[in-house]
Amino acid sequence: MRWSKTLTLVEAHAEGEVGRVVTGGVIDLPGRTMADKMAHLNQVDDSLRRFCVFEPRGSAAMSTNLILPPSREDADVGLIILQGDKAHAMSGSNCICVVTVLLETGRLPMAEPETLVRLDTPAGLVTATAACRDGKCERVALDMVPSFVEALDVAVEVPGLGSVRADIAFGGVYFALVEAASLGLEIAPAAARHLVDAGCRIHRALKDALNPRHPAERAVGGLAYVMFVDRRADGELVGANVMPPGRIDRSPCGTGNAARLAVRHARGEAAPGERLTARSIIDSAFELTFKAETEIAGRPAVLAQVSGRGWIHGLHQIGLDPSDPYPDGYLLSDCWGEAFDLIH
Repeated sequence: MRWSKTLTLVEAHAEGEVGRVVTGGVIDLPGRTMADKMAHLNQVDDSLRRFCVFEPRGSAAMSTNLILPPSREDADVGLIILQGDKAHAMSGSNCICVVTVLLETGRLPMAEPETLVRLDTPAGLVTATAACRDGKCERVALDMVPSFVEALDVAVEVPGLGSVRADIAFGGVYFALVEAASLGLEIAPAAARHLVDAGCRIHRALKDALNPRHPAERAVGGLAYVMFVDRRADGELVGANVMPPGRIDRSPCGTGNAARLAVRHARGEAAPGERLTARSIIDSAFELTFKAETEIAGRPAVLAQVSGRGWIHGLHQIGLDPSDPYPDGYLLSDCWGEAFDLIH
């Protein structure tokens, strides 16, 4: 074997969503802050993301997490999330995967019954409280960055769907939140392909019309995802986050539910202290807590806590043979969908 590049990864998932973690082979990236490092990946050199995420070394239904030295003194580790379209600023499920891997592999010391892990993300500091017992990280609660509403009831004409209304909110990245029932859609496994098709169409239409920027961190912006939402008769939230280039988040989506909480607060439907269960399309669950009201750059915001479970399910290495004709990987629409215009 004569690899010219080698990465060591720990495979993990949080409530069904795969978020593997690079534990060896990447030392650091150019940039002073995590936002700078993310911008380097998205705007200067995208080869590392493609190497990790695209086939044959990656797959459509997964993310890859880069663990980096923190850029701020109050953090334990830096984190950037690599996905099918670009590097992203924040992800709740991926934070849960990363904390689980860091503690269960001994990269950070585990204390029982609780261990605090502070994550430096491009969206801001995320503090994780891990419930630990007998060497197992049993649950991770994330104190999310402030979530806020950008706009309510935005109407957009979508080819094949007509007029669609969406709430635009930030929960770590920007979401368009759409009531599934408004399009006659059900959030269920059998409807996944229909949800993806509709979500990609809406994302294309809104992406052309909107370019939201974070009011305090201008490097963070752009519409990341379309999330279909619903509420069950028992009061539990259910959601399906459609991720470019065309798949559904297997977890309930931490950032999406933080954004959803901001919308509920803006509509007078939620108050501090509220606790909810959020379900995914595969019926896995996150617990969502409205911790407090706050402000971000003078606008109303909420502090959400999202908690869920992560599991390690594999260890492996990926590498590059110098003669391999696909050093940056490849995509095919049979697995990756037809939204290639969303891939940078």
